[in-house]
Amino acid sequence: MSSPTSAPPRILIEPLVRAALLEDLGQAGDITTNALVPREAHAEAAFIARKPGIVAGLDLAKLSFELLDPAIEIDVKKPDGSEIRSGDTIAIVRGPAQGILTGERTALNFLCHLSGVATATAAAVAAVKGSKARIVCTRKTTPGLRALEKYAVRIGGGSNHRFGLDDAVLIKDNHIAIAGNVTEALRRARKGVGHMVKIEVEVDSLAQLKEALAFGVDAVLLDNMDPKSLAEAVAIVGGRAITEASGGVTLANAAAIAASGVDLISIGRLTHSAPALDIGLDFRE
Repeated sequence: MSSPTSAPPRILIEPLVRAALLEDLGQAGDITTNALVPREAHAEAAFIARKPGIVAGLDLAKLSFELLDPAIEIDVKKPDGSEIRSGDTIAIVRGPAQGILTGERTALNFLCHLSGVATATAAAVAAVKGSKARIVCTRKTTPGLRALEKYAVRIGGGSNHRFGLDDAVLIKDNHIAIAGNVTEALRRARKGVGHMVKIEVEVDSLAQLKEALAFGVDAVLLDNMDPKSLAEAVAIVGGRAITEASGGVTLANAAAIAASGVDLISIGRLTHSAPALDIGLDFRE
């Protein structure tokens, strides 16, 4: 069994890296490097942290070079999950200079983005330290990169919510509006899926929460409730379902939300708005 922080398998990440390289190479390849750098030239470069954070995405950075030239070697100094400070060497790249220069931007795009997700997640996890609440991501991911971004969330100490619409039932406000009410939505969901499928329902009031609990549900998503209302909701649930706080979560209010006693705090910005971690590839003479 793989650990929660196991990197996505190569069969999953290779098409993503290959597509990114093809997007960059276009119809003629790297015309700048090919014109300026002899094929026989070799070089050494280092991934250097410009800002502190958490490393994630080295496998994709490595593959960005390997697919261009298998002769390129990567010596990792700070593996995924490492805390880094400004100036730290994350990895050293050695080999044919053409391949290193051509793959540089693709490698950095993956490494900086995923490290940014991991860093943002680690900050949220630190904000709720001492509580039982777990930080989880959402489906608000970059199209095509969901598995990678959710991996980076795990590297940052967070946990994953659904990977897709087929993972579990999550009844949202629009589903309830179409079904008519919470009870009817839950009734249709229970009838429509197998016994192994978990069901969560989003509620935005304590009345809806009580309605969901009366029917029976695995988890409740407490939408945009303030910490006082969340605490009341947790007391009403009384351990009968998993409680998830969602909406408007920031580093400033995360501790207060966690103090309400919820089991999970879901944060969309971990994947859709995390700033890239500033990392550079510096060539050595």
